Order: sequence, then C-alpha cells, then structure tokens
Amino acid sequence: MPKKKTTTTTKSVYKHDAYIEGSGSIVDEKITDTLKKNYMPYAMSVIISRALPEIDGFKPSHRKILYMMYKRGLLNPDKERSKSANVVGETMKLNPHGDQSIYETMVRLTRGNESLLHPYIDSKGNFGKQYSSSMKAAASRYTEVKLEKICNELFRDIDKETVDFVPNYDNTMEEPTLLPATFPTVLVNSNTGIAVSMASNVCPFNLAEVCETTIALMKNPEHDIISTLKGPDFPGGAFMLYDEDELKKVYETGRGSIKLRCKYTYDKSSNCIEITEIPYTTTVEAIINKVVDLVKTGKIREISYIRDETGIDGLKIAIDLKRGTDPDKLMQKLYRLTPLQDSYPCNFNILIAGTPKVMGVREILTEWTAFREECVKRRTYFDLQKKKEKLHLLEALAKILTDIDKAIKIIRETENENDVVPNLMVGFGIDEIQAEYVAEIKLRNINRQYIMKRLQDVEQYRKDIAEMEEILQDKKKIRRIIIKELKDVAKNYGKPRKTLFYFQSDVDEEEIVDDTPDYPVNIFVSDNGYFKKITPQSLRMSSEQKLKDGDFISQTFEATNKTELVFFSDRAQAYKSKASAFDDSKASVMGDYIPAKLGFDEGENLKILVPTTDYSGYMMFFCENGKAAKVPMTSYETKTNRRKLMKAYSDKSPLVSAVFIAQDSDVLLRTSDGRVLLFNTAEILTKSTRDTQGVQVVSLKKNIVLTSAEIVSVEDNPEFEKYRAKSLPSAPKTAKYLGDANQLSF
Repeated sequence: MPKKKTTTTTKSVYKHDAYIEGSGSIVDEKITDTLKKNYMPYAMSVIISRALPEIDGFKPSHRKILYMMYKRGLLNPDKERSKSANVVGETMKLNPHGDQSIYETMVRLTRGNESLLHPYIDSKGNFGKQYSSSMKAAASRYTEVKLEKICNELFRDIDKETVDFVPNYDNTMEEPTLLPATFPTVLVNSNTGIAVSMASNVCPFNLAEVCETTIALMKNPEHDIISTLKGPDFPGGAFMLYDEDELKKVYETGRGSIKLRCKYTYDKSSNCIEITEIPYTTTVEAIINKVVDLVKTGKIREISYIRDETGIDGLKIAIDLKRGTDPDKLMQKLYRLTPLQDSYPCNFNILIAGTPKVMGVREILTEWTAFREECVKRRTYFDLQKKKEKLHLLEALAKILTDIDKAIKIIRETENENDVVPNLMVGFGIDEIQAEYVAEIKLRNINRQYIMKRLQDVEQYRKDIAEMEEILQDKKKIRRIIIKELKDVAKNYGKPRKTLFYFQSDVDEEEIVDDTPDYPVNIFVSDNGYFKKITPQSLRMSSEQKLKDGDFISQTFEATNKTELVFFSDRAQAYKSKASAFDDSKASVMGDYIPAKLGFDEGENLKILVPTTDYSGYMMFFCENGKAAKVPMTSYETKTNRRKLMKAYSDKSPLVSAVFIAQDSDVLLRTSDGRVLLFNTAEILTKSTRDTQGVQVVSLKKNIVLTSAEIVSVEDNPEFEKYRAKSLPSAPKTAKYLGDANQLSF
C-alpha cells in the first residue's frame, strides 16, 4: 500500500469561530476501507430500519404512521376522521422524511387502496387502487383517515409496558420498537421490501386460518400446517393453482412461487369475456398493454377489442371476441402469454431481534408466539405491580378503620403541614406512601360506608395478585391467554377466503396444448440476414427470389410453422424464435431483416440459422486458433420463453465456422498456409457448457490460422481419406496428415 500523502491547504476552515484541526487535508485511503466506513452503515440502516418487516408484521414506516394516529385518538369510534395531511405532519415527528413518501406509505394501509387483506386505516376519498398503475391517490389535503377497529388488536395494552419504547430521531418523544399485536399480522397482510443485497416478499394468508394454525402449533409443535393453513389469500381474490408440493416448500423454507390466475365470466349475448379478478402481482394496464401487443403482432387473432371498464363497482376488463371464437380456448392462450396468469415469488425474510432471517411458516409462528408470550408476561407484571400498589394503599385504610377519630385527631393536632405524614406513620405504623394516601382522603370520604366499600376490594385484589403470580410462573397459563385472544380475533375479524383454488384436476389440459396452426413451409436465409417463410403453394407460383444486389440465399430448409429457430450471431449470442412468429411471405418480396426483427445489438450480424423441433443434434464451432467445440443443441433449450442467450459459444478466438450436425460426420479443415485436415466429430467429446473453448484439433504455427471448416462426405470424395488424422487432440501427430489445400476442389 502506498504511503499516506497529506497535503494541507493554506485556507483555514472554521465552524462556529472554532478552528477544525486537520480540515482541508487530503488523505489517500483504500477504496475498500472507504466502502466499509461509509457504505456499510447505510446498508445496515436500510436493512434494519427501513426495508424489512419485523415479527409484529410492520416496517418502521408503517409502525410510525399507525402509532401517531393512535396517539391522536383516531382509534376512538366516536371520533371523526382526520385530514390525511394532519396525520402525515404528525408522523414527521417520528419519521424525518418527505411528506409525500409518508403519504404514499399510508395509502397502502387504507381500505380504499385495496392492498391489504385486513386494512388498518379507514379512509374517505380517492386513495387509488393497488390493481391499477394509472389510478393515483388524491393529494393528502383532500382525503381523510382514522384507524380501523382491528387496530385495537395492534395497540392492546401498549401503555402497560408490553413493548420497549425508544426516543425518536431528535429525542423529543418516544416511539414503540414493536406493536404488541394479538395475532400474527406478519402473515395476515402482504409485505414487500427491497434492502441492500436482500429483499422480502411475504404473501398474505387468511386471518382465521392463521389463528387456527397458530393455536394448533402451540398445542402440538409437530402439527401439519397445510391441514389448517390452506394457502395464501390475496386481497384481489383470483384463483390459485394448487400445487401441494410447492406449497409445502414455501411453508418449510419460506421460499417458493405461488401461481395465480384471473377470474372471468363469458357473456354469450354480447360475445364478451369479462375479467373481474386478476393476480395480485399485476395491474389492469399491464394486462391490456400485453394483449394489445399480442394482437398487433398477430399472435392472437380472436380478439376484436379490449377495454378497461373498472369503475365504482370494482375491477372489470372487457374483451370482445370475433365470431366463432371459443372463449375457454382463448383464455388458455391468454394465461400462457399474458399476466392474466402470474406467479407470486415468496421470500419470507423477516427481522428477528435486528437480524434478517428467511423462515418457513412454522418458524415464523414459533417466533411470533415467543414474542407474544413476552408481551403477555410484561402486561401481567405491569398489572401485578399496579394491584400490589393499590392493595398496599387499601391496607392502610384497613388500619385507620379501627380508629378514624384517632386519624382525625392526629391531623388536627399537628401544627405543621409537613408533619402530618410522619405523625400518621407513627400513629398507625404505616409507611410514607400509605400515610400520603390517608392524608389525601377528602373530608367527605372519611365516613365508614366509603371506607368499607374500599375494603371490600381487598380480598379480590389478593386473589388477582395470586393468580397473576401463578401466570408468571406457568408458561401453559400464558399460552392459554394467547389462545383465547387468538380465538376472539378469529371470531371478531375473520372473513371468508377471497382466493379460491384450482386443483390440478380442474386445470384444463388444453393449457399445455399449442394451438398454433401447423403447415409445411420453406425457409430461406440470405447472406445479408434476410429471412423468408414461404408456403409450398406460393413457392410453386414464383420461384425467383428477390434479393438485394450482391446478396444470395445462403441457407434453405423445409420445415413447419411450429419449427423453433435458433439464430447464432457473430458476437457469441443466440436468438430464439419460432417460424410462426414470422408472417408468410413470397419469393417476390425482400423478407424480414433478422437483426431488426429480433433486436440484434448494433453492428451484430447473423452467422447461421438452425431450425429444430426436438433440439437433437450438435453444434460444431471452429475458431481461428485451431480449436473446435461440440455443444449439444439441448444446451440451447430453455423452459422459459427467453429470446436472447448470452455466451452461445466461446469468443476467446474469432469464429471461423458454425455448423449444425444431426449426427457425427467428417469435417475438412483448411489453414491459411494451404494445409488440410480430415477428422470425424465423434473424436471430440461433447461439452454441455455453451461457451466452452473446445479442444485443439489442428496444430498451427505462428501467424497461421484456421480459415474454413466444412462437412464433407468421404464416400463421394475418397481422395480426402489421405488427410484423415489418426488421433485427436494431438497437434504434433496431426501435422503430418496435412496436405495442400490448393489442390482440393469442392
């Protein structure tokens, strides 16, 4: 590491008339040290204090908004709603961010936005919709809010020291670190957050099912979760494609994918499909835009019009069909091609004691149970101390009951006010707190009836204290309290499921059927990269190909409209498409320019087209350095509809030739110094890695390169046999089998 270099400027820097030592100096420092010192605190702050939910189910921003609304009394059912702007202003006392970001966070918690299964904020006004990107919430000065009734369960006994409080950012007030929620809110409402190098995505579940599952796990830690927690339940409804194995994976690991599809009805009279529920992960605009694109590109021809009819009655997308269209078959196609069927990625990453942790449902509920047990213990301890204090005071009343006149006499005969309490302590043998209590009794309350009524509570207090002490010592009794609270929550706030299930037997098998019309076609590719798909009938009518000056047809194939096409470019990239993606053409037109059609990079050109139906066979890649790679076509097969594959072959040396072979064949190589070599591709091992450099098949001297590689038939050209290599790869041995390439003719 270089020595530290320090340069001090001539200008002094002052702050509040005090010279800052070392100011204006330049110090060389490793960038890794700078990142650790400056970036790591930021990253940890985002992870711990901003992006990830905690075990109470809230991020800090959510918790601050709800707590300030609670402090404003907006949980009182008799209180009117408050302007959203007022709530945002109050929240800024805890959250030193812009008012707009606070308001956007609050919007998601409201009933009007429809983001949550159980909204926490009752709203009045336009709060936008979760399922629409164009429907935005009105400004905070126009909308009104108050807390929903369910928030009673979030703040129950929060004033009884059930959770810790910490100072806010400027130490002017305190705020709770967690909310003592009486049910597992972390699983009831969805929560999404992106931190630094990690993220969280918790899907919502039905409240009644979550409570039932929590109770079952408290009674039996080995409880089968899937028997009570049927599956996620989303605010937007829709259907879930029920996959028990995937669901168990989500429950056990906290990671997985939930497939959702829309709910629709078919209006036969108007020949129209009406979509009323869509997956939680998409929006109305995304669906409509995708359908419009598919219609424009000709991939869907059964739709005449699509419109958004979302209104006061809720979401609705109307799709007008062309005459003779089967609505169910069309929907199967739309499920495959549009977000009308989408996946919700689960990532149950939750902060536990300040540490992010990805957990399954069982572990989450176990952690929540431990958290709730602590809340109940602290509440019970708080009540116990209050009752002990009250009993302590009532015991003083019991002592003065024996002689009220004596108490009055002591007070009356005491000359100094400050001596009243000490004299009562001596006269009745009570402590200072009890004496203060007796001294403060009003004159009208020193009658025997008042005192007797107070003393009647003594026995009840003693019973309550004994019961609370037992609770603190018995974990089972604490759990009984939690179970009772969970049952009450499920009874008072439980709702029927919104998201219903499609079981595997209910899913139409037509879903996997490709209804693309299939018919024979002839494919032509020119040297300049123009593509034509021509039917045999059209080709018979006109066989003369229209091409640019100097261009020529370099590849021709007989295929079908369902044939898959893999286009290899000169930049080690492959582009995948299908013959059906290209319009039927004629020989008399120029055709589609492949780089423009498939979105090649600037200056990128087509090298070779390989049509396939089953991805059988191999690709042979020959480079100038004399190396050859044999890659199976299955390496280019993808389950998803990826159009562009990076690193389709090695780019360590310029590519001389790329050849598709259905089976092992003889290849004739030529070098720039006029030599040739014949070998069979069976001598090269197959490599599944697409960008493998391959093996050295021919030795080359300095400044000599491989110039060509062609598939040949030795049966038709027996004279090639003398150029065959005896073994590969071994460059010194192959050298003597090289001949004069200039003497060969093809």
